[in-house]
Amino acid sequence: MKQPTTWLTFSAPPRFYALARAANPWLWALAVGLSIVGLYIGFFVAPTDATQSEAYRIIFIHVPAAWMSMILYLAMAFWAAMGWMLNARMASTLARAIAPTGAMFTFLALWTGAFWGKPTWGTWWVWDARLTSELILLFLYLGFIALVTSIDDLTRGDKAGALLAIVGSINVPIIYFSVRWWNTLHQGATVSLTSAPKMAQTMLWAMLIMTFAFWAYAFATVFTRAQALALERDADADWARKEML
Repeated sequence: MKQPTTWLTFSAPPRFYALARAANPWLWALAVGLSIVGLYIGFFVAPTDATQSEAYRIIFIHVPAAWMSMILYLAMAFWAAMGWMLNARMASTLARAIAPTGAMFTFLALWTGAFWGKPTWGTWWVWDARLTSELILLFLYLGFIALVTSIDDLTRGDKAGALLAIVGSINVPIIYFSVRWWNTLHQGATVSLTSAPKMAQTMLWAMLIMTFAFWAYAFATVFTRAQALALERDADADWARKEML
């Protein structure tokens, strides 16, 4: 009798590798296609903002990147915790694979935020609560990467990284709620699950399409990196040797 497919089905490296290999071409195609559509709508179709003029268009990259930076950190912490608690190598491998992509999105959010802040606030950077906590998030990503790669023993490195990722996850709600908890220069949420969007429908569509594009890119890069890490970890296994041929 065939066993039902669950998330544990792909905890074995060979099965995960096969899934990633099948999904990656579609994910890369989605990432490229949605990015083209989203950027076109955001930069050429969406109307000019009455307050910020053309400078606001950076939000179509900045906001999705900021969302992804937080979501990917929580995903990294989750898989790191699963690897630690269940002694699941593939979960720990996923955590390691997520970290560089999460760090990239965090850097992108900070960089585009600086470009948005210059015309809006008159300066590239302020020690605003949200900006500062987002910068801390980048340091947490980089710290995780440095920690797990500096320990030769993979199991010890996974456990140390999991501890850092779990403790650091407290920074994510601080980033999200900082504009409510403190008086900051950063504007509040434009899109919320509990209220109507505070932007034109065309702007909203562009932002959502770019968010889906970033999701597809994140899955593609994480799957690609996890494949390579799985091969490295199981270099002596039969399935790994066959894939390397």
